[in-house]
Amino acid sequence: MSFNRRLGACWLALAAVSSSNSLALASDAAFPFDRELMLDAAPLRGSKRIPIIEIAESGAASIRLWCTSARAQANVGAGSISIVPGEIQSAQCGAERQSSDDNLLAALAQVTNWRRQGDVIELSGTRTLRFRLMTN
Repeated sequence: MSFNRRLGACWLALAAVSSSNSLALASDAAFPFDRELMLDAAPLRGSKRIPIIEIAESGAASIRLWCTSARAQANVGAGSISIVPGEIQSAQCGAERQSSDDNLLAALAQVTNWRRQGDVIELSGTRTLRFRLMTN
């Protein structure tokens, strides 16, 4: 009887470890709603700012660009995504930053797919944009 109890306890422990690993893998594959995603890029010359996007489960999105900020609406599915930029907050920017904002916003409007590998989220469309989960 003691052997059967130990065997049963081993099976329970194995099942618990397996289910926690499955949950960890599932959360690694899930879209990180309500988390800040920082563009994997260096700051522009003369600035420390790097674009950040945050998408809520409701689809409401906020985008902080190189200079300005924008609201957007996102539709996230299993591997698919679309982002429709909305209101842009005006700011006084140099031509380089404004051009970079326009290019990034246009690229975000053209994404069609997303993929997650750990803390890296890739949005792909006409070009691929790599973002990293903010961990602080």
